[in-house]
Amino acid sequence: MANSDSVAQFYLDSFGYGRVAVIKATALNTSGNGAATGIAIPFLSGGLTNANATVGSGSVILKTIRVQNPTGNVALANVSITTSNDGNISNVVVANVVLSTVSGAGRYQDLTIAGAYGANTAVSGFTTQALFVNVNTVSGNANTVDIAVYGDVVSF
Repeated sequence: MANSDSVAQFYLDSFGYGRVAVIKATALNTSGNGAATGIAIPFLSGGLTNANATVGSGSVILKTIRVQNPTGNVALANVSITTSNDGNISNVVVANVVLSTVSGAGRYQDLTIAGAYGANTAVSGFTTQALFVNVNTVSGNANTVDIAVYGDVVSF
C-alpha cells in the first residue's frame, strides 16, 4: 500500500509546475524601484542556491506571475518586475503593466513574462535570489495584493 504522505517526501523540483515565490498583503501605494519600495519576492522562501557561479546555482523557469487577492481597488497601479532591485529595465521580467483588472475582491491579473525570461532563459540563483516589484504609478490607496510567481524548479 502507498504511503499517504508520499508527495510530502518530494521537493518542488520533483514536480512540473508550482508556486516558486510569493509575497502577501503588499501595498502598491509607494512609487519607486524594488529597493525604494521594499517589495522583494524571494524565490522558494530564500532557498534558491547561489554557488557564486551559474553552474551549481539553483534556477527556476518562470511561467506565470499573478497579482491576486486585492483588499480593494488597485486598478490604477502600474508596475514592472525585474531581477534587480534598481529597476534596471535590462533586467525586466514583466514590462510596465497597469493592473486594470485588479479592481476588487475575487479579481486577479496574470502578468506576461517578458523578453528572454518568457522565451528560453531560466532565472539562476547566481543572477538573483528574488524578483523585485517596481511601482511606476501608485494605486492611490493603502489596499493590498498578493503576488505569486509560478514556474518549474530546475534545481536547488
